[in-house]
Amino acid sequence: MMRLRLTDRRGSALQRREARAGYLFISPWVFGFLALTAGPMVVSLYLSFTDYSLVNETHQVGLENYRQLFEDPRVGKSLANTFVYAAMFVPLGIVVALGLALLLLRLGRFSGFFRTVFYLPVMTPGVAAGAMFLLLLNGQRGLLNDVLGWFGITGPNWTTDPAWLKPSLAVVSLWTMGGSIIIYLAALNNVPKQLYEAALLDGAGPVRRFVSVTLPMISGALFFTVITHTIGAMQMFDQAFTMYYGPQQGATASDESLVYMVYLFQNAFQYFRMGFASALAWVLFAIILVITVVQVRVGNRFVHYEGGSTR
Repeated sequence: MMRLRLTDRRGSALQRREARAGYLFISPWVFGFLALTAGPMVVSLYLSFTDYSLVNETHQVGLENYRQLFEDPRVGKSLANTFVYAAMFVPLGIVVALGLALLLLRLGRFSGFFRTVFYLPVMTPGVAAGAMFLLLLNGQRGLLNDVLGWFGITGPNWTTDPAWLKPSLAVVSLWTMGGSIIIYLAALNNVPKQLYEAALLDGAGPVRRFVSVTLPMISGALFFTVITHTIGAMQMFDQAFTMYYGPQQGATASDESLVYMVYLFQNAFQYFRMGFASALAWVLFAIILVITVVQVRVGNRFVHYEGGSTR
């Protein structure tokens, strides 16, 4: 009995030491989260009910910022542009990333090199990518239109024609698909080979095997990237600002290229309407939260989890 109590005491002491060590290791993250994420969020929520502007005295204004938000036509325009961009980018990005992952799957020993090549653009700053594509998509001297001209195709004015502003932004965003390619490649490598063999014995062709075996087995990865791509698309800023609202383009920028985060940035750091910008940020947070909840509720019906069940 004494030995059992002694063992219990030693076990509980070990558990306490492990718990303290665990808390110690995660303390930098907890501090960073409180100081750099949770803290600023609370402050911005408070500022959304004020007229804080960096230069004038701050006053409480209640829901006035939110009322102005619904009356400002540029808020609705920027939000509509963001939704259109997200509707273009999310499916296009998933198709392109999945297609490239399927190609990598067939490369065998050379896939490691191309994995690195496809992922390297992710390391490129968004501002640098935006500046590069601003040159590539130039309607008169851009490389893309020059290449299209070799085939007798007259390319559009990607960065000035209002009809092509959002599609060009969606194309530019494909530059950052390297992370999704790696996720899809890992999911494809984990599909059991015996499932393909069984489908082949049943007479299923390539398309049928892809639809009935591949897609269900990688549905978890697809579900994850749909959510992350949607959140990223709703927060698009760097490429849009660099391409359409830089020092040379800002004066002639069209409202067709105005995405929500750019308008938020303008209110905060150009017009110094920090309170209004904070209200914009919290409305975007609420919109993203609602979209994510809907995606989770709907997506869980179609996602195949380990064990062959859905949640």
